[in-house]
Amino acid sequence: SSGINAEWPLRPGEEQMKCPGASGSLTLLLSSLCTACKATEAAVRKAGIAQLYGIAGDSNASGDEQKKLDVLANDLFVNLLRSSYQTCAMVSEENEDMIEVPVVKHGRYIVCFDPLDGSSNIDCLVSIGSIFGIYKRDKEGPATPADCLLPGNKLVAAGYCVFGTACMMVLSTGNGVNGFTLDPSIGEFILTADNMTIPKKGKIYSINEGNAQYLDNRLQRYLNDCKFPKDGSKPKSARYVGSMVADVHRTICYGGVFMYPANSLSPNGKLRLLYECNPMAYIVEQAGGKAVTGRGDERVLDLLPTKLHERCPIYLGSSDDIDVILSYLKE
Repeated sequence: SSGINAEWPLRPGEEQMKCPGASGSLTLLLSSLCTACKATEAAVRKAGIAQLYGIAGDSNASGDEQKKLDVLANDLFVNLLRSSYQTCAMVSEENEDMIEVPVVKHGRYIVCFDPLDGSSNIDCLVSIGSIFGIYKRDKEGPATPADCLLPGNKLVAAGYCVFGTACMMVLSTGNGVNGFTLDPSIGEFILTADNMTIPKKGKIYSINEGNAQYLDNRLQRYLNDCKFPKDGSKPKSARYVGSMVADVHRTICYGGVFMYPANSLSPNGKLRLLYECNPMAYIVEQAGGKAVTGRGDERVLDLLPTKLHERCPIYLGSSDDIDVILSYLKE
């Protein structure tokens, strides 16, 4: 036996059987997202040969420099989702305005996505990825930007795809989390991590400590205690890639906590709510972890966005570790 769990991507028939009223439209949409991720992964693999490294010359809606791969990945996601006939609107990090879908191609879903997360790591071959969240629209007619301003607790599915030593899609449709690894020999995602769960407690913390001087004093105390435990225990390990997809995937696999908090330079944090924080918070909670803003016990998924590219602070990971951080922040 090869040890491979040879199941088709997303197991559409099996999962649909659990929902007697399912029409199959979400399965079709997820299939288009799979294709977008596979096409993006192929572009990432041959970027050096095809001269796709470097800056495209523009900035995206968040003010970040666009890389050539950013633009290509965004075009792939937009075109594949639009031609799926399952979307009515899209929100992308690379587009300032909502992406409209012609009424003749309208479906029932709104998709928010970061087509290529970790752009600063593209040229140096560090793991990057794609993130997406899916909402269901409950009314007819042309979509408006206001229709996209939904809290994360309204998500019907979310996922991310890591382009690293292997290509893995991690997906939740509200019934746990599953991981699918791309088998390049057949061009399909194969179920390799069934019912992924995050450990209740971990030994790793992940944050850009280069910003330490701008952090809240209470958070600085927590970080100091991670490195110099008062109880004499072994210090926690620091790991920070700089690609949210990579850092969150490691956190789910090994436990611990990932943080991109508010600070004096960025009082609302840096990561975007609709297409970064919400999908990742949804997946982490489905895996048994927690995702909070650091403002009391406020869940990321309970935030009501007021604009498409709104930012928010985020702490996510093992439930026990998040509780410890919150105890510091409440001091």
